[in-house]
Amino acid sequence: MKDALKRGGGSVYPELARRAIEAYIKEGRVLEVPDTLPEDFRERAGVFVSLKKHGQLRGCIGTFVPSTGSIYEEILRNAIAAATEDPRFPKLEPSELKDLTVSVDVLSKPEKISDISELDPNKYGVIVSKGFRRGLLLPALEGVNTVQEQLRIAKMKAGIDPEDKEVEMFRFEVQRYK
Repeated sequence: MKDALKRGGGSVYPELARRAIEAYIKEGRVLEVPDTLPEDFRERAGVFVSLKKHGQLRGCIGTFVPSTGSIYEEILRNAIAAATEDPRFPKLEPSELKDLTVSVDVLSKPEKISDISELDPNKYGVIVSKGFRRGLLLPALEGVNTVQEQLRIAKMKAGIDPEDKEVEMFRFEVQRYK
């Protein structure tokens, strides 16, 4: 892994996520955080790790604001969670690893918006919030082509009535690494 880390940058984010998943699923081991990390891994940001098997979603877990000290740690935590804690799927089995594709999205800091005209489902992800309920949808998702559809799905994920117009909205951008 050290050689991969020396290359730096986002191109190795999915590789790190895959290694974290494999170590955990095969050995029950969490990868250690090296003492020194390249600059791209030391930054703090929200990170989503998405898993697909034969092109179909198999797990996706993330944070929209950083919950650890670095992108490296965020990737480790969310990769394992995507493989083992996504409530929509059973825990990943070792036999599935060979068919798994992994992508990592690094999120910008969410910014509050006041009007849906400030959204674009291909460019921005969205967070909707009402009281303690919150839903997030990443940008550029297959089948989500309109702002209205993006908001409807995010509200449903939050348990908010899709017709409710009284929600706070935030947008964010992502850098997607495959």
